[in-house]
Amino acid sequence: MSDAAPESVQPDSTAPKRRGKVRKRHTVGRVLLITVLVLAMVTGLGTIWLYRHLNNNINVYDPSAQMSNRPDKVVVEGPKEPLNVLVMGSDNRDCDGCNIDNLTGGGARSDTTILLHVSADRQRAYGISIPRDSMVDRPECRTEDGDAIPGADYTMWNEAFALGGPACTMQQFEQLTGVRLDHFVVVDFEGFQDMVDAVGGVEMCIPEPITDPAHGINIEAGTRKLKGFEALNYVRARYTVGNGSDTGRMKRQQAFIASMTHSVVSAGTLARPDRLIRFLDAATDSLTVDPGLKNIVKIADLGIQFKDIGLNKIQFITIPNIPDPNDPNRLVWSEPQATDVWDKIANDEPLTKKLSEDVISAGDLPGSGSSSGPKNEADAQALEDAGLCT
Repeated sequence: MSDAAPESVQPDSTAPKRRGKVRKRHTVGRVLLITVLVLAMVTGLGTIWLYRHLNNNINVYDPSAQMSNRPDKVVVEGPKEPLNVLVMGSDNRDCDGCNIDNLTGGGARSDTTILLHVSADRQRAYGISIPRDSMVDRPECRTEDGDAIPGADYTMWNEAFALGGPACTMQQFEQLTGVRLDHFVVVDFEGFQDMVDAVGGVEMCIPEPITDPAHGINIEAGTRKLKGFEALNYVRARYTVGNGSDTGRMKRQQAFIASMTHSVVSAGTLARPDRLIRFLDAATDSLTVDPGLKNIVKIADLGIQFKDIGLNKIQFITIPNIPDPNDPNRLVWSEPQATDVWDKIANDEPLTKKLSEDVISAGDLPGSGSSSGPKNEADAQALEDAGLCT
């Protein structure tokens, strides 16, 4: 767009008149962009209070001193740099009724790790899930006090977070993938529950009832909105849903996040400042971020990077994997497919159709009225194994 203002031109009354097409965009960026509008509408001390309140909610943590031997970021063509954000879900199961997958104890864990990649041209975004049961060679990292945490061969992916928090998970990710991270975000799962409630619940299609009397879970089949502890248990549950695998749980989490994204950018949230502020309050209160995202304006700027990406271009996949030959209850990354995924992400190239099989997008939710349905039998089986509607 030119900076110079165009000269005034008188309209030609004889020219045929056309109405331009109205472009409808529902994008994640609108959520954080509208935060600025909300702040602008709240005058005087209210603006200052809201801005300070949201900023004070955010926990900022600098992991740089705990990391070493970091890969270089590949220079690619584009109006901006590609963005790589590692999202980790922190879940403390020491509370009463939280041990729904027999993992109580040991403090906070990270059973959800998703790389969010936004392309340099801001035309596509991938959320790539890494199974917590993946067996990997964990590199050495450091505690916040600078003490060395020795590396180890053939350990579960989520052990890094338990030993050294987000910094060790980031070190592990960079060393195993060759992808340089720009930011990280840790989302507290109990705070995640408040985010769901702030948008009035998240709609999911559930093919069969989910019943677990020991933990008070009784979710009826059908398309319904999940709220509160029910929603939290849905994204935590494993053995009582689908085929009981961790990959099935990840796919449900992908579908849930995609559906929540859809809910957040819908008019039901954007048109109601009260609901939007509740959502932002819950979201910021649930976050731990790096200094590059230390306040609501910087987080909003990250959200604005999504403004030209439609919901169908926000795609969630799982890193290719197979059962571990040494233990059928564990996974290993499929090669060379997994390396191909990380190479393409590092070089900001689109994933091939074969590498991005079994995709869930925020604009094509399983079981929804807008769903195009599974593309093949393998996709249908994956949805069934995850306990999702086809």
